[in-house]
Amino acid sequence: MTSSEPENNPTKNLRAAALWLGLSLVFALYYGILALQKAFRADFVVQDDAREYVFWMQRFIDPTLLPNDLIAQYFKSITPPGYAAIYQVMAMFGVQPLWLSKVLPIALGLIATLYSFALCLRLFPFAVTGFIATLILNQSLWFRDDLNSATPRSFITPLFLAFLYSLIRNQRVGILITLVLQALIYPPLVLITIAFLCLRLWNWESRKLRLDQLKFVGVCIGFSAIALVPYAISSAEFAPVITRSQALTMPELYPGGRHPFFNLNPWVFWLFGEHSGIIPPLMPPLIWFGLLLPILMRYPSRFPLVQQINRKIAVLPQIIWVSLGLYGAAHLLLLRLFFPTRYTAHSFRIVLAIAAGITLTVLADTTLRACESLAIRQRWIALGARLSLISAIGIVLVFYPQFSRGFPSTNFRVGNAPLYQFLQTQPKDTLIATLSDEANNISTFAQRSVLFSREHSLPFHLGYYRQIRQRIIDVLQAQYSSDLTLAKQAIERYNIKFWLIEQSAFTPEYLTRADWLESFQPAYSIALTNLQQGKTPALSQLTRCSVFTTPEFTLLDTACITHFSRP
Repeated sequence: MTSSEPENNPTKNLRAAALWLGLSLVFALYYGILALQKAFRADFVVQDDAREYVFWMQRFIDPTLLPNDLIAQYFKSITPPGYAAIYQVMAMFGVQPLWLSKVLPIALGLIATLYSFALCLRLFPFAVTGFIATLILNQSLWFRDDLNSATPRSFITPLFLAFLYSLIRNQRVGILITLVLQALIYPPLVLITIAFLCLRLWNWESRKLRLDQLKFVGVCIGFSAIALVPYAISSAEFAPVITRSQALTMPELYPGGRHPFFNLNPWVFWLFGEHSGIIPPLMPPLIWFGLLLPILMRYPSRFPLVQQINRKIAVLPQIIWVSLGLYGAAHLLLLRLFFPTRYTAHSFRIVLAIAAGITLTVLADTTLRACESLAIRQRWIALGARLSLISAIGIVLVFYPQFSRGFPSTNFRVGNAPLYQFLQTQPKDTLIATLSDEANNISTFAQRSVLFSREHSLPFHLGYYRQIRQRIIDVLQAQYSSDLTLAKQAIERYNIKFWLIEQSAFTPEYLTRADWLESFQPAYSIALTNLQQGKTPALSQLTRCSVFTTPEFTLLDTACITHFSRP
């Protein structure tokens, strides 16, 4: 590392690259195995977001599941077709979608590692840099649950790295293939890629348009547009998408709501908001060393190794500019281009990880050079400094995640096994109504439909959300009414088979904790006031209608409720 020139021995270079690539893959596999241990620790475990995108795909195994299910149909409509096709093809071989969602992240992590390592070698010809960059990238991926979700966004990093690698090598076929895959699996990513290609049409040095690239970019746009058509058609099933003016009035999009986006604190909203902020919450801390690379490159005499950086490194700042441009456009065209952070968080992670790998290599090389000059006068001091530097970098790089609580971040949810086992014995067209968060899991684990759930109450497509919102209000009013009439009307209207109630559901504290229900006014306030005034909900007195009970839940048979009359 102390030489400003890479080794000239091809065999030795190849061996070094193979060694560092092997270590990179080992760490990628190790982090994936850590996640797998959490995934299979119980019978009913699922990743949080897989409850949205994967639950309905169980119909690939059994087409009779979830019949006439509004929620399943909605999430099927907004699931990119290429992503669904992966699960469908595997289902043809008998692979259960939930099982696949747990193991797929390992494969995606290994693919991302291969491409990031190869890309680093193209930009900076030192294999150790590829190891450092991929290690930081893998740690960053597993500090968040994006990769582990096995949802469309888990494909972002490998697909974008594959595109960048094809671009650096000028492999036009590879570029077209990755563009089509992006459009089919994660449509927002193709917007970044196309904008990036358009930006590169301008030659910043000669200040002229690259006319020789214009035709190919046009072909890329055409292929991408064609690949986007199936998703555009399917996602329009529950149109329209809410407008900016509508979003500003929806409590669901503020803190405490189902999907908080807005924040009355402008600093939080613009800087750190999960879906709105410009600063992504990237870990590990070493990834932020990537910000120093432009500074180091300005002083090649002090940091000689920067002279080995390939001129194609310009792709990194270009990605940043494109991402920032689309971030601004997404704010202006709110929800028409999805959330703004979709265009920054993932691309920033890739750019900063690669830049951090190069930066740490350059800084280590410069420090070791200083030690060499010191060795002329103080040999043992220089040796100690070298060992200390290598040890410090190695410890921070490798062991930081081990001291970080919650690494890897998997966001797995464990369900209530007895309840699912009972529901699985019921007819497949069974519909359950409940205000409990357990509704989030029932469709996934019991494979039976729910009237609504917090997890599935996304407020973005009004053709869907208006129906869901009305369902929530109807159940909220019925569950806390002292008159059974409202419950009977809801049962008849939606053909509800069971009504699931938590044992603490008829206390004011229960509704106070369920802050997401505050968005459904005035039903929420009326229900809370009734409980605070000591009024007794009619459903709380129907223990005789119970068909299944656990310490947490009571499941009521709606046929009993319908025929119940007060003496």
